[in-house]
Amino acid sequence: MLRKTLFIAVIACAIVPTALAQRYISGIVWPEPSVITPGANGSAPSDAIVLFDGKNFDAWKGAEKWTVDADGGFTVKGAIQTKQGFGDCQLHVEWASPKVIKGTAQGRGNNGIGLMGARYEIQVLDSFENPTYFEGQAGSVYNQRPPMVNVSRKPGEWQTYDLIFTAPRFEKDGKVARPAFVTLLHNGVLVQNHTEFIGSTYFDKPNTYAKHEDKLPIVLMYHGDPVRFRNIWIREFKELEGKKTK
Repeated sequence: MLRKTLFIAVIACAIVPTALAQRYISGIVWPEPSVITPGANGSAPSDAIVLFDGKNFDAWKGAEKWTVDADGGFTVKGAIQTKQGFGDCQLHVEWASPKVIKGTAQGRGNNGIGLMGARYEIQVLDSFENPTYFEGQAGSVYNQRPPMVNVSRKPGEWQTYDLIFTAPRFEKDGKVARPAFVTLLHNGVLVQNHTEFIGSTYFDKPNTYAKHEDKLPIVLMYHGDPVRFRNIWIREFKELEGKKTK
């Protein structure tokens, strides 16, 4: 009886690897993913475009006479935009609200990351113990959707935004074929999960779409507050496209 049990166990062990090896084939052939080198501690990966690394403002319009601070950051003195236009992208930005607290609500450390020529804004604000309307606090899709949680650091401390933006697509007649979406991590915490933009992020009128170019500049906005920025890089991406086999 013992020999029979051992024989069955051996046969079962031989069958299991064979069964596991029979992978389901979907019928879609995928291209090989590109190989890139990841960055370390927030630095840019090898396929990224560096927009600001503490050296100069060569990638920007409007900051020609600005200077870099001793710690490698800079303080905004007006709105600036990238010389290059972008569509679908992964964007990394580090920012800090003023250390000295002045003002309240939207009057405290107010700025914004403007996507596609500032049509779609991700709010930058000092939201550490600073109540305001929820759709206007740090990490919000401005005036449309609040962040899921408030993970703001204290005034003056560096904070990070890592966002994935999918640009809208338009039909020839201007109708929206697919809206814009954003996923945002604030200080490494998910605060927007594939959030749909319901149009441009206006302050004083309904959010609507208007057909525009496929690629437009990134804008660092300015609302009068001395917000600081550093270590800005961007990756353009394109989804892999598989082909069905016959």
